[in-house]
Amino acid sequence: MPPDLLSAVVSGSAGRLERLKAQHRLPGEASFFYYDARFKREAVKVLPGEYFVCDEDIVVATTLGSCIAACLWDRDQRVGGMNHFLLPDMGTSSSPGNGGDSGRYGGFAMDQLIGEMIKRGATRSSMEAKVFGGGAVVSGMSSMNVGERNTAFVMDYLKTERIPILSKDVLDIYPRKVCFLPRSGNAMVKRLASANPEALIAQDRMAGQKAVRGSTDGGSVDLF
Repeated sequence: MPPDLLSAVVSGSAGRLERLKAQHRLPGEASFFYYDARFKREAVKVLPGEYFVCDEDIVVATTLGSCIAACLWDRDQRVGGMNHFLLPDMGTSSSPGNGGDSGRYGGFAMDQLIGEMIKRGATRSSMEAKVFGGGAVVSGMSSMNVGERNTAFVMDYLKTERIPILSKDVLDIYPRKVCFLPRSGNAMVKRLASANPEALIAQDRMAGQKAVRGSTDGGSVDLF
């Protein structure tokens, strides 16, 4: 690529990245933007309890253990979004009025993602889903079945909403990195080594601890 053209590309990319960072964000909306050298485009990382909806040609990424990421795409409007929740519904804990961690629970996280997509012109009848996560990645948590419960919840939820699941990569013992392209609806998953990063272990243990407290009160998937 000629130096002047390369400079223009880099400048344009930096400009869009700054624009994305500067935009107002709603509560629970992902806001960690960066440039992804592998995909050569801007990206946003969705953290636990967050979501992101967009119709631009950027990467939406997250890392999962027992958590679930649902990637929804409207095939007519070409808008897509991803969420990242830690646990299924826990009674009234998943209602929006109960603090800032509502997005950590499946019911609220799914309602929120669908609602934001509808605001962008999407309709349930033209939505498609790809689902990732639910792995039993932390020793000692299998008895709590956090990953299995999360997986069962999202499958039942999407069936009730009549949103077809085109592909999924769930359960097993692997943590996963997921990259979703909201403009095209393409999703890629990478199964990570069993030696998990400490942050991912802490994330899943937190989900397991919350589960204990609460109980006492379609198609192919691309690899990269």
